[in-house]
Order: sequence, then C-alpha cells, then structure tokens
Amino acid sequence: MLLEVKNLKKYFPVGHKKLLRAVDDVTLSIEKGETLGLVGESGCGKSTLGRTVIGLYEPTDGQILFEGKDVTHLKGKERKEFSKNIQMIFQDPYASLNPRMTVSDIIGEGLDIHKIYKGEARQKRIFELLDLVGLSQEHASRFPHEFSGGQRQRIGIARALAIEPKLIICDEPISALDVSIQAQVVNLLEDLQKELGLTYLFIAHDLAMVEHISDRIAVMYLGALVEMAPAEELMRNPLHPYTKALLSAVPFADPVASRARRRIKLEGEVPSPIAIQGGCKFQTRCPHCTESCKSQNPALKEVRPGHFVACLNDQAIGET
Repeated sequence: MLLEVKNLKKYFPVGHKKLLRAVDDVTLSIEKGETLGLVGESGCGKSTLGRTVIGLYEPTDGQILFEGKDVTHLKGKERKEFSKNIQMIFQDPYASLNPRMTVSDIIGEGLDIHKIYKGEARQKRIFELLDLVGLSQEHASRFPHEFSGGQRQRIGIARALAIEPKLIICDEPISALDVSIQAQVVNLLEDLQKELGLTYLFIAHDLAMVEHISDRIAVMYLGALVEMAPAEELMRNPLHPYTKALLSAVPFADPVASRARRRIKLEGEVPSPIAIQGGCKFQTRCPHCTESCKSQNPALKEVRPGHFVACLNDQAIGET
C-alpha cells in the first residue's frame, strides 16, 4: 500500500474555544498506480484532507503512513525527503505560479531545493518536462501571464513532476479551466500515469470526470467519508442517501434520459462544521433518519466486496 490514512483529523480553532472540524476521523488507503477520486460538496473538507496528507497542514490527530512509514509529524530533513515522493497540483493555475518567475525557474525550483540536477542537466530536465506536458522549449523563458489557463495548468503539472514523485494530489486541477480544456488536462494526467507509473488522489466536483479517471471513488460529507467503492460500482449503484442525491444532480448528455431521471432534493439545513452535534452528520438532511441516527456516529462498513458505506439504516442503503 502506497498511502494509508488512519483516523485523520484536522480541526481549526475558531473564535473562543470553538473548533471547525474540517477533516473528522477519515480513514482511507491508496495502492501504487491507483487513482482515488474524492468528491463532495464545497466546504466538505476535500482540499483540507489533501493538504493535510501532503504536510501543508499539521494533523490534529490520526496517522499518515507512506510506504508503511509513519510520516504524520515529520520535521526538517525528514520532511524535505518525504516531499520528494508526494507533490500537489493546485486548483488555480495562475495563483499557484509565481508571476515574477519564468517557467524555467518555476519548474526548476524543486530541482534546486533537492539538489537533483545542476547546470546543463537541469536545463535538459526542464525541457524534457515541458515536452512531457505538451509545451515547447521556447516556453521556458516566458512568464505565467503569457499563457492560457490550460497552459498554466500544464506548467503546474510539470512542476509537480520535476522531482519524480510517487504520489500526486490533484486538488481540483480542472475546475478553473474552460470545459473544452478540462478533457485535455485529464487525458494528459492519464497518459502521464501510464508512462510514469504515478498514483493520484484526484479531488474534484465533476463526478463524470472523476468516474472517467478514477479506479475508486470516496464521497465526503462534513469532513467525513460516507461511501467508498470502485468507480463504476459507485456511479451505477450508490447506496448512501447523500451519494444518491449527489449523483442525481449530475447532468446527462441525453436530454430524454435526463428528464426521465428522478432528481433527489435534500431537505433540511446543513449543520455547521463548528457546531456538529452527536450522531450521524447527515441526520438533518436524511429522509431515512431514525432515533439511533441522532445518537450514534456510523463508521464505514463493507456491505459488498470493496463497497463501504457509513450508514446505520440498512433499509436506507438497500442492504439485505
């Protein structure tokens, strides 16, 4: 197993003695060469989970294992060494690039920090990376503002690949791009995975795109995972009430099929992540909520081979 996250929590202090539970007891794993898609509503904690795994945020509690080694609280040289194995592609391809640095300096920054390539070898490596992501050598001397959004994201991908990581966290890498460009970037990521043997944690809103690129999909709600299954299984047979509602909102290319589909509209208020009560986090919006749901916090359980659901109501998830 390449990455294992066990009971991970990330809380942020808010106001007087209050905590925002952005990531609340998440457990998942990613195998080498796999793509795990992570989906959920805005504010559910997807990006915070990714940033905590990579070390941009210090975990409040829990454990992160990389190739079997505990990397939860690494410091100094150990943290620097670990960063060679895991990199991130950010959501905004413009904000994540230093506008005062050339493309060559942006891509080469990681090489300089880790002292991997120097001199002519460094420049050769930068040209190789530009070619790998579909850009040319002449782009190396230009600045980020001279590129389109799709080209800037390709620069971000080249930067992430520079130090040859094993795992890349893709933090909504296509959401800021035009629809016509999104497929190009996703196809590029797939090609790179096959060529370089990469592993992805792919965070996104677009469920259709997540299904296309992912081997498995995890669904997140208010900082916790509510369902996880192979991509095709989850898209064809969602079990958790939240996942069913989420998938019912995915647009169809076929207008006839789209009109025939029943849209699930969730009632009730979304609880504040600052004042989460006991019991199931989905209880205020779930049409199948029972008294036990209000007092017990459901854990992920395997109801079918490889299909995990966090729900106490067997009838709601269609379990026999």
